[in-house]
Amino acid sequence: MSTPTRPLRIACVGEAMIELSFAAPNLGAPRVAFAGDTLNMAVYLKRAIGDAAEVAYVTAMGYDPFSDAALAFMAGEGIGTGHILRDPVRMPGLYAITTDAAGERSFHYWREASAARAMFSGPEGLAMLAGFDVIALSAISIAILPEPARAALAARLAELRATGTRVVFDSNYRPRLWSSVELARGWVERFWRLTDIGLPSVDDEQALFGDTDEGATLARLRCYGLRAGALKRGARGPVALDGAVAGGDFPPADKVVDTTAAGDSFNGAFLAALLRGEGTAAALAAGHALAREVVGFRGAFRQA
Repeated sequence: MSTPTRPLRIACVGEAMIELSFAAPNLGAPRVAFAGDTLNMAVYLKRAIGDAAEVAYVTAMGYDPFSDAALAFMAGEGIGTGHILRDPVRMPGLYAITTDAAGERSFHYWREASAARAMFSGPEGLAMLAGFDVIALSAISIAILPEPARAALAARLAELRATGTRVVFDSNYRPRLWSSVELARGWVERFWRLTDIGLPSVDDEQALFGDTDEGATLARLRCYGLRAGALKRGARGPVALDGAVAGGDFPPADKVVDTTAAGDSFNGAFLAALLRGEGTAAALAAGHALAREVVGFRGAFRQA
């Protein structure tokens, strides 16, 4: 008698924030929601993968009503909240989005006292990463951490990889979160070298590393040992990091209202297809199709 196969256990690590979404140029009343790059990824991943995987969010929140509402939102999306620390002093960060006529975003952040910044300041946070088959995080996840916590997280991921855990990384580069481009470059490269499935965006990589063209970006990523994953290229569509999958037909979006969560939704759909065993070509197509849909509405998630 065969043993039933348990669902994959996936952790997305990062910061859940309060999102205020304005329609420019006349701001008016904002939409209020909860988002953050890896939280967006977690939601879209769970929606796409369904019961084939358990998806948990790893972060720290407060004991305030906003934190309670964020946890309720996650639970409502089927995201596990049992690996979220509660901070007695800190609260969630907040950010506001405005968009121009072409749907391009501008961000304004209030996150200096965010509870997520302290999630790996003690051993209990790092201990929460045990038991997962896949751990997904981004350069934003590490940028918000103090330097000692960042180093401790890197060491912990190296230990977990040695026991079979796969690491997924998206190099979301936000210059304002780093004291210098040199510091960001060093840490992002360190985490790329800890990565099994890469989900970089070409504009982030070129801004951070100064690559002269797309070929240079792909060559550099492969030098880190990266073979699995996708290089996101916006409306031009993604390419496989290993170069083994020929480019597909990736039509641009019919209408761009807001590019918020375009890359995050791509990550979720791509990972869902890849982890289901559908292959890289199918994963690229799934990611691009969802991103095309997501840029057609305002905010990280469609609201009724």
